[in-house]
Amino acid sequence: MQTPSTLDQELRKGRERLFPPLTDPNWLILSARRRIFEIWLSQIPFTEMQVLDIGGRIQPYRPLISDRTCRYVALDLRSAPLVDLIAHGEQLPFADAGFDLVICTQVLEYVAQPARLVDEIHRVLKPAGVLLLSAPSACLQDGGEECWRFLPAGLRRLFGKFARVQIAAEGSSVAGFFRTMNACLEVFARYPLMRAWYRHTLCPVMNLAGAFFEKISGQRNQQFTANYSVLAEK
Repeated sequence: MQTPSTLDQELRKGRERLFPPLTDPNWLILSARRRIFEIWLSQIPFTEMQVLDIGGRIQPYRPLISDRTCRYVALDLRSAPLVDLIAHGEQLPFADAGFDLVICTQVLEYVAQPARLVDEIHRVLKPAGVLLLSAPSACLQDGGEECWRFLPAGLRRLFGKFARVQIAAEGSSVAGFFRTMNACLEVFARYPLMRAWYRHTLCPVMNLAGAFFEKISGQRNQQFTANYSVLAEK
């Protein structure tokens, strides 16, 4: 049985993913993803939605559709307070054409056969249903289970069954550079005190510097984009 404190922790993680503090090494790309998703969700005409969140342990983007009537189903491989169903994304236990919106962020890199996951998402979406997804292209390894990194051409091939696909960079090469430097510095800060010192000193400076140079560069160069957002419409 999950305790209220565990639920509070998961909710806090979700809030910090949606509105990351400056002390988060991923602040640049998470802030960009929120802005991208806000724009895309504002263009979805549905007022009532059946929503599936794949990898939905903390559900950071659920508040972005809080003004709509939704049936929200969260699926994950591990049990958590906000998870409704334990299952693999490559074998979704749902009938065809049951969801208006699927959310799947930072999951694709862990899936051994990403094309199977994408096919399953396509299957369970209703006609004109929408997928919002994010996937890394350049970042440090987060866990031993990771299998892939993704570039726009590869993402377009994966989502070839969809009627419309839009890919947005979560920042330019400038943001990718500063985010990568931040992540590397955190890795080298091995001990808790060192990591706390880094997060409250160098990390915010690097984030603000990245945001400044990103603004003046105009996001022209995307050769070192760290992460991509994808909108795919069935």
